Amino acid sequence: MTDPAPATALPPADGPPPKAPVGQLRTLWPFVRRHRGLFIAWLLALAASSTATLSLPVAFRTMIDQGFAAGGGGAIDRAFLLLFVVAIALALATAARFFFVSMLGERVVADLRRQLYGHLIGLDAGFHDANRSGELVSRLTADAELLRGVVATSMSVALRSSVTFLGSIAMLFVTSPRLAAFALVGIPLAVLPIVLGGRRLQKISRSAQDRIADANALANETLGAVATVQAHAREPYERGRFGEAIDTAVATARRRIQAQAWVTAIAISLVFGAITLVLWSGAHDVVAGRMTPGTLGQFVLYALIGGGSVGALAEVWNELQRAAGGMGRISELLNVDNGILVPPQPASMPVPVQGAIAFEDVTFHYPARPDLPALDGFDLRVRPGETVALVGPSGAGKSTVLSLLLRFHDPDRGTVRVDGIDIARLDPAQLREAVALVPQQPTIFATSARENIRYGRLQASDAEIDAAVQAAHAREFLQSLPEGLETQLGERGARLSGGQQQRIAIARALLKDAPILLLDEATSALDAQSERSVQQALETLMEGRTTLVIAHRLATVLKADRIVVMDKGRIVAEGTHAELLAQDGLYAELAKLQFLD
Repeated sequence: MTDPAPATALPPADGPPPKAPVGQLRTLWPFVRRHRGLFIAWLLALAASSTATLSLPVAFRTMIDQGFAAGGGGAIDRAFLLLFVVAIALALATAARFFFVSMLGERVVADLRRQLYGHLIGLDAGFHDANRSGELVSRLTADAELLRGVVATSMSVALRSSVTFLGSIAMLFVTSPRLAAFALVGIPLAVLPIVLGGRRLQKISRSAQDRIADANALANETLGAVATVQAHAREPYERGRFGEAIDTAVATARRRIQAQAWVTAIAISLVFGAITLVLWSGAHDVVAGRMTPGTLGQFVLYALIGGGSVGALAEVWNELQRAAGGMGRISELLNVDNGILVPPQPASMPVPVQGAIAFEDVTFHYPARPDLPALDGFDLRVRPGETVALVGPSGAGKSTVLSLLLRFHDPDRGTVRVDGIDIARLDPAQLREAVALVPQQPTIFATSARENIRYGRLQASDAEIDAAVQAAHAREFLQSLPEGLETQLGERGARLSGGQQQRIAIARALLKDAPILLLDEATSALDAQSERSVQQALETLMEGRTTLVIAHRLATVLKADRIVVMDKGRIVAEGTHAELLAQDGLYAELAKLQFLD
């Protein structure tokens, strides 16, 4: 198998923006279709409001010709009452249209975000290694927000303007065919700048979104490492960098706004210029007695409605071009295939899982280093319940062994087996349920200590969590927290020390109760007192489990049943601590440098 991660890297934000035609927005339709009731209600409300809008000029003509011309108070009352009834109908229909389309926008964007987040969180490690989390969050938030505007505003305005434009054109011909024919001359003139400006605008819009993503990614990176920034007194430098990114985004947005403003101004000027000429001709018809004043007024209103609709369409077209860039960026993510595939008919893990592990002639290259193998013809067998320590210099491939066992990546060549089953034949989720990981830097979520521990097994009871806390030697420090297990631990566990975070991670692993345990340098960054507490918790955790441990400390090495020495992706020696020291090889050198100091 080969890792497909090179194909999963997204186009760089500073590269040439790909074309994102408005047709790209068709991919929104499946999300709209899920809410058919809201969509139909919106269409009905839209039809009612458009009908009321197109009825206003008729009511206006009636008011002039039958109210003013008739000269009677009763006629005037009836004419104005008709006008008021039409206005109330328009108000109610417009309110209903706004409600239904706004709710539709909220639901569609919520579904889109839910699907995109679910897709992103399930993609393979190669994809996440190749892409910045800030860029992904920007697409999940800013780009999705653009699409809310498309559904809740632009789509509604576009359809409403199209309906009223077509309706006003039809009523112009009903009112005065000769003047209507003259009015149509202005329409091609209005469409021309929209078409010509649209192509340029879509490129600028995509570029603007990319610049915003750059600024978001930079902020995400520096805020995530704020302690390092402050320790180096680099706040002014980072403010400057972020300010430059924001200035670039604003400059790109200015180009988009300027182009959009010119397209709108030219289109509206041409449309209303044509309408003015037509009305000039109509005024002469009224003077000559060929048309009543009310009919001319009706024609004027229909012309204004039609012209306003074209202007709105010009503006909406620009917005749709901008949103198409956002949808294109989201579609890029939704179209990324997961490099770690679930087999069509996955094999089942044995019950219970024994925990036998086998690496058979495994070779693997990370996508970022295709010329340097992380593992090269690697062979390792671990018996059920055995504890094997992996030692070696940095870059020897120790962490890669754990990544391949968790199937974060697939090997380029060779096979990894658990209880004799090729893990490529297993559902990755089922495989990972059988494995518990305690990393060197555990992930602590910004929630309570109880919920952090419960992450190991979501359905665990409070009594089971308390038992895991006791076994992890974490009860004492957890009880000292202001609210005990209900204390909020802050982002990345900011309220805990390194040793306390490790014991939270160990309690989580104990609660998971998986038959295979992976320890990735779990004590290497701790002081002596913290290491002693964590080591006691680890000994409890390792009992009866198959354990692979990446070790940088002598205490961890001595507890292992077997020590495997790795260098440049290969096993160069294995045995007990005493046996390897006696060989006076790489292990003896590492022991002098790391273990026996």
